[in-house]
Amino acid sequence: MAAQIENGVADLKLDHDAQSKPTNGAAQNSDKPADAANHDDSDDDNDNDNEAEGAGEGAAKKKKKRKPRKKKKAGAGGAKTQTSPPSVPLSDLYPNNVYPEGEIEEYRDENSFRTTSEEKRHLDRMNNDFLNEYRKGAEIHRQVRQWAQNWIKPGMGLTEIAEGIEDSVRRLTGHMGLELGDAQIAGMGFPTGLSINHCAAHYTPNAGNKMVVNYEDVMKVDFGVHINGRIVDSAFTVTFDPVYDNLVEACKAATNAGVKEAGIDVRMSDIGAAIQEVMESYEVEIKGQMLPVKCIRNLNGHSIGHYTIHGGKTVPIVKGSDQTKMEEGETFAIETFGSTGKGYVRDDMETSHYALRPDAPKVALRVSSAKTLLNSITKNFGTLPWCRRYLDRLGHDKYLLGLNNLVSAGIVEAYPPLCDIKGSYTAQSEHTLILRPNVKEVISRGDDY
Repeated sequence: MAAQIENGVADLKLDHDAQSKPTNGAAQNSDKPADAANHDDSDDDNDNDNEAEGAGEGAAKKKKKRKPRKKKKAGAGGAKTQTSPPSVPLSDLYPNNVYPEGEIEEYRDENSFRTTSEEKRHLDRMNNDFLNEYRKGAEIHRQVRQWAQNWIKPGMGLTEIAEGIEDSVRRLTGHMGLELGDAQIAGMGFPTGLSINHCAAHYTPNAGNKMVVNYEDVMKVDFGVHINGRIVDSAFTVTFDPVYDNLVEACKAATNAGVKEAGIDVRMSDIGAAIQEVMESYEVEIKGQMLPVKCIRNLNGHSIGHYTIHGGKTVPIVKGSDQTKMEEGETFAIETFGSTGKGYVRDDMETSHYALRPDAPKVALRVSSAKTLLNSITKNFGTLPWCRRYLDRLGHDKYLLGLNNLVSAGIVEAYPPLCDIKGSYTAQSEHTLILRPNVKEVISRGDDY
């Protein structure tokens, strides 16, 4: 989920993690060991020799017939598999509650000692639950997004796409979010962003939205998964026309550069410079015109806090003077945005994303519907972001007056869509990483990107 560089909030650090060596929790069928076949052959030989001796010289040796092995039925005793669309809770696929680790990268240069330091490895093992919750959320994100990338087709409505992704996430977490507080245990980390063309971020359809994605569109798909407030934030770009391949690849390569540069004690300015250098080395030809790919300079990555998608620190995607350092134990979303336009976004279109402000002032609410709505928001979402469709799901009706009152009172923060100039195209790529004491784990990494 994108953060604007201008927004500054208090820094938030996370607890240290513990490294957990994951195993595939699903049961597997096992074939008969190779030496079992040799053992059968040995028995045949002994039986034949005995028969030969009993029959005397010249007697024909009788061969003992081996009983054919019974073939196991497909799936009998085997692992459960995910459905399409995803609906099997992840806990059923991993009954031992140990989930796959992300991509592990060793620290470099002055931090290379951390890889072999017994002290750092011990520190890493101190809080296993913290890391396993992130890994569970990441595996849910991978399974849902890999299905979505094959499922999304031109002509589909944005509401259908958003609800398909969100319902899949909820099913895999086992929390549908229709009971008070259920959405805070596990589920969507924030609403599914489906931002098309010049709109770069924070767009999701409201009720009655009839917009569809077309063959010639560039759509950013940005969604988060959380387990007990541990949010995995990752995004990708969907295109159907290969003319946009370079734009998409620019963002992927720039994000990978940012991930590689990130580390303990690394300055934000250095990460931004590395991202910009890669991003702006690309250009894309659209309608016979060669266009440079620009970083959207007022969008950036961010730290992630517990139940807080924007944890306080920003990760720029252009070079600058920010000397803030990443620290041990922190979680970051490294996200990059490339554009064929001005490389600068402004608020535009109808707002759909909202979040309760952690530092919200205590003010008297004179609109009764605002009081009722605030009570529901607090119980259902806490400080997690939500959208108007989520209020519709919970059965709220005619809530706009109360919602606007909460926004104007500074209790709820509104996040309008962020757009470059019309006619331009924007792309996005994003991964979540954890700065563990001894290694860097790119928690959201998958085979797809």
